[in-house]
Amino acid sequence: MSYVLLLLGFALLIKGADFFVDGSSSIARLLNVSPLLIGLTIVAFGTSSPEATASIIAALNGNPDVALGNVIGSNMFNITLVVGLTALLSPLIVTNATLRKEIPFTLLASIALYIFINDQMIEGAVESTLSRSEGLILLLIFCVFLYYIFEVARTSPREQKIVQDFAIKPTWRKNIFLSILGLAMIIGGGELVIRHSTAIAFSHGMSETLVGLTIVAIGTSLPELVTSLTAALKKESEIALGNIVGSSIFNIFFVLGTAATITPMHVDSRVVVDLLLLIFLTLLLLVFSRTRYTVGKYEGLILASFYIGYMVYIIWRN
Repeated sequence: MSYVLLLLGFALLIKGADFFVDGSSSIARLLNVSPLLIGLTIVAFGTSSPEATASIIAALNGNPDVALGNVIGSNMFNITLVVGLTALLSPLIVTNATLRKEIPFTLLASIALYIFINDQMIEGAVESTLSRSEGLILLLIFCVFLYYIFEVARTSPREQKIVQDFAIKPTWRKNIFLSILGLAMIIGGGELVIRHSTAIAFSHGMSETLVGLTIVAIGTSLPELVTSLTAALKKESEIALGNIVGSSIFNIFFVLGTAATITPMHVDSRVVVDLLLLIFLTLLLLVFSRTRYTVGKYEGLILASFYIGYMVYIIWRN
């Protein structure tokens, strides 16, 4: 039965992503808001809902290895495989704003987390933890990021005034309905995928850390993958890239910040190595994005290959 529900989850993810990209990109055009901004907020936070749900539940249940592994594994999946496969379908155009602010902010998020979880090296502690106070700091930084995003939206020049008349209301209603329906299908599909893929994984004797870094991370990141691939096929590259970058920022600052605020999290020393690799790969994405302001097919192939190598490594390590 778990396998059937797993397939149902995949189906909901795929169709939900199609509805969500259509609705959110249309809303962006109606509001004269940059698709990148929509990708960084509505799409990114919506597709990160499974990560938030899984990590917060894991923290409440006393499974910090799953919670932390989920976020690091999800971001690794986003930066490498999601960017890589999306770029293979359609080169990702990198705007100046993304290059100067959003991608470096993603790198900052990973570096901040590395400092917070490396108590043994930095402070000489017996063990490393992500404390409540550090969780609150992560949430505070997330609020600063949200303020920046809304300031960009408020000060962005608008090409034309929106006419609020009866004729446009059906278009608004349709796109809002599509966005909400798509988001519900994405979250529901993600929940089915993570619940039943985790049950299948545990039945095969996998450890909590490995489950968090692989099955849970991949399962909760499927919305980002499907949404970004769908956006790329629809030539909405700004939504695709904004979704990936926004989700990675959301995962560290909001998801881990909330989970650590609920309960302090013990850190497996092996996760520190995974986080160092994530920092390197985020830096590599930043370098690639400087090449003609585009992440092309060649760079996408390199990033996707890194993820395959990473999967082989952590399975062997376990």
